Amino acid sequence: MKKSPKTSSAPATSTDVYAQRGVSSGKEDVHRATRNLDQGLVPTAFCKILPDFLGGSAKHCNIIHADTAGTKAGLAWLMAQAHADPKIAGSIAVDALTMNVDDVGCCGVVDDILVNQTIGRNAFQVNSDMIEAIIGSADHFCTMLTNLGIGCHFGGGETASVGDIVRTLDVGSSVVARLKQKDIIDAGNMVPDDILVGFSSTGQAFWETKLNSGIGSNGLTNGRHDALCDIYRNMTETYAPEMEKGLVYRGPYKLTDRLPEDINFTIGEALLSPTRTYLPLIKTVLTHIPRRFIHGIIHCSGGGQTKIMKFGKPGNVYMKDDIFPTPPVFAMLQRVSGATWEQMYKVYNMGWRLEMAVPSRTLANEIIDIAAKSCGIKAQVIGRIEKGDHGNKCQVVIRSCKGELKY
Repeated sequence: MKKSPKTSSAPATSTDVYAQRGVSSGKEDVHRATRNLDQGLVPTAFCKILPDFLGGSAKHCNIIHADTAGTKAGLAWLMAQAHADPKIAGSIAVDALTMNVDDVGCCGVVDDILVNQTIGRNAFQVNSDMIEAIIGSADHFCTMLTNLGIGCHFGGGETASVGDIVRTLDVGSSVVARLKQKDIIDAGNMVPDDILVGFSSTGQAFWETKLNSGIGSNGLTNGRHDALCDIYRNMTETYAPEMEKGLVYRGPYKLTDRLPEDINFTIGEALLSPTRTYLPLIKTVLTHIPRRFIHGIIHCSGGGQTKIMKFGKPGNVYMKDDIFPTPPVFAMLQRVSGATWEQMYKVYNMGWRLEMAVPSRTLANEIIDIAAKSCGIKAQVIGRIEKGDHGNKCQVVIRSCKGELKY
């Protein structure tokens, strides 16, 4: 790649940098657009719960859910180009699928999941080898879950060549499941005095083939532009032309540089590390713990550690005061971006991407033991739910060596 002229720009720390790059961590405009839609059978569940239109049973329900890998797909394309290996982009299918199956898993779905994949590509940039790698990765992911006792059935999908719309690559998927209504886990049941258990997004779960940096699929627009250096500005396909040049690839690193404080990863590997699925863990927990004792499962995706505020008894205060250490990838992103810690915890998962609320510490300790022995995932009590004094408004309070953060 030809190195572009150096353009200096001091890191912006304002809360609107994300918006200036054309994205939103909170999706406030989307929530406004959907506020008048029917909320389903269980409005306080993590996903929308529909009547059993597929089976016609009054005792069952349907869940259909869709999500994408977001702009991480653009990073996957960039990595594939930089390494001249289209297969590198295949892992992006895992990110899109995980964002779906983990969401429905939070409602109690741990079996008989139907999967459909949608790929939008610029055919001038994305060849058949890359498409084959992405489709193959999705099929492999479904097979892996099935082999772990979670029936996950890949039904195919659509690959659309839409170069007039997509600059490189967009990968999404949707899932459908049918569940007994009595088995729904309703996050609206989270109440004061519940214990919060967090599950690490780093390390290597038993079903993973290599270490995970913990990055997930959220915040990658900021992540890659704040971390990667300006030699990638020549790859104009990877960013919106409307973006100010001072916000484009303004970081200090190349994809092949080592991640500070963790030489197990290059910068590119850390940012592209596949989003961990917690679905096998959720299934294992629900096998050992009656569902009535699981008051809520939260996938800390869009909104990071503030996601939980959307659920639970009105007025809950989610006190997180014994949290995981900051993983190296997030420490690096905070340093290069100049973002406040308040912003970091609102955009990224910061080391744990799944939370469960249970009514006792005894149950919490049992779940922590299950996560370690059956799944190879570190878990810990990260806090509790307290009763607030702000009416129906839920809050999150995070206490750490970085200070106290309130949302």
